[in-house]
Amino acid sequence: MDFTNKRVLITGGSRGIGRATAIAFAEAGARVAINFHADKNAAAQAIEMLPGEGHFAVRADISHPEAVEQLVNAAVQEMEGLDILVNNAGLFFAHPIDSSNYEEWQSAWHRTLNTNLIGAANLCYCAAQQMMKQGGGRIVNVSSRGAYRGEPGQPAYGASKAGMNAMSQSLAQALAPYNIFVGAVAPGFVETDMTRELLESEAGTGLRSQSPTGRVAQPEEVAHCILFLASEQAAFTTGCVLDVNGASYLH
Repeated sequence: MDFTNKRVLITGGSRGIGRATAIAFAEAGARVAINFHADKNAAAQAIEMLPGEGHFAVRADISHPEAVEQLVNAAVQEMEGLDILVNNAGLFFAHPIDSSNYEEWQSAWHRTLNTNLIGAANLCYCAAQQMMKQGGGRIVNVSSRGAYRGEPGQPAYGASKAGMNAMSQSLAQALAPYNIFVGAVAPGFVETDMTRELLESEAGTGLRSQSPTGRVAQPEEVAHCILFLASEQAAFTTGCVLDVNGASYLH
């Protein structure tokens, strides 16, 4: 896939799936802006890993609408436009209903939805305004198999990803007349820096056995699917949610 001279913004781009996606786009010729929330060093290291020139990082907390607008404006100004948005940033933390108090429950839902769903929706809005001016673009949202199978210990996360899938399909219908195509990928468990310790523990065997392949996904495998949905050749897949879970959950 060729993305020469394409301008790409990736949220949560400093590690894991986001970093792998940034590398893949840069290797395909794109100019990449990565958004990060707090870890400036990780963002700088990610930028150093990208081949080519003109890549940069922008700090922003996407749970705040004003920060989202400033992030997109900064990316557009620096790159003189925006062709592809990848909504990858997200929160995932435990808040089980049987052991959380009401204050913790409220906080978990507020924090998770503000970042995973409302933040992503605001990014879609701001990016789409620029893309409509340019005559088109691509938006790829990173969802999760948890949208379908449920997340009993992290219910706000599952709900946020189900909402992201529905949002992606709605926006695909709304934006197609403007030559803007929207899709989503729904990964299962992925081996990243954050999950490596868990995979190396006793629980790792059970996690790998969820897939008949006997393993979990690599970030690069998810990145490949994101690039496919962002490619010119994939325009007619707009509105699809692409499962990347090694047949660990089928629906």
